[in-house]
Amino acid sequence: MIETLPLFHRISGQPVVVLGAGEAAEAKRRLVQRAGGLVIDDLQEGIDKGARLAFIAHDSDSAAEADAIRARCAGLLVNATDRPALCDFTVPSILDRSPVLVAIGTGGASAGLAKQLRLRLEQLLPQSLGPLATALGKARAALRTRFPDAGARRRALDAALGAGGALDVLTEVAPGRVEHWLGEKADPDPTGAVEIVLRSDDPEDLTLREARLMGSADIVAFEPGVPRKVLERARADASRVAVAPGQIPAGEGLVVLLRGPERRG
Repeated sequence: MIETLPLFHRISGQPVVVLGAGEAAEAKRRLVQRAGGLVIDDLQEGIDKGARLAFIAHDSDSAAEADAIRARCAGLLVNATDRPALCDFTVPSILDRSPVLVAIGTGGASAGLAKQLRLRLEQLLPQSLGPLATALGKARAALRTRFPDAGARRRALDAALGAGGALDVLTEVAPGRVEHWLGEKADPDPTGAVEIVLRSDDPEDLTLREARLMGSADIVAFEPGVPRKVLERARADASRVAVAPGQIPAGEGLVVLLRGPERRG
């Protein structure tokens, strides 16, 4: 289970309250401006202008608490610097490959850890991710024409964008291949039931192929004993169906059947 729900909030052209002085407050102002938001330094003015977010970076605990309560009572979501108990949301460390954004959060536990993870990912993820996303966005209509069925379209993209695929996300040349890929003859659409017998209750023991199948499945069927933390590795919008031991589920598209480790062998 995750403790917070990651969201991307569009604030371009919108008022955002930022209160406080010093470097912490200035960092929040820069962040808001970077996303196109309009910084408002007065809480009441922000409330009057319909602000939905408030960043509070006072040195004083009492001042921070008072403004956080006032802002929340007015319907604003609050982030209070270095005061997790006052926060409705936290600010992640952001890896920018616009329009692709990777946000790394630790629930307020350690900004330093989030930063170091971002720096590692910076070395792995190419600048071409942004152009690839733009190219795929422009090809949306062509994608729907080529793959009218949503499940088939998703599986085709999974195969193309995966490691070694025609549009492998870690290759610099992927953006220029989108049009050519759409014109290629499609591989057979993977459908039917695929069985995965778990080696343990630890989702880290899934092989890369098994993790890929769970990420692509339209239906995830599971026998008794399959732990929730393994099921959470499936797509959030995939159907989940509990089945009796030995039962083969029916369904359209790609069906993954999970059997518990006690059935192995």
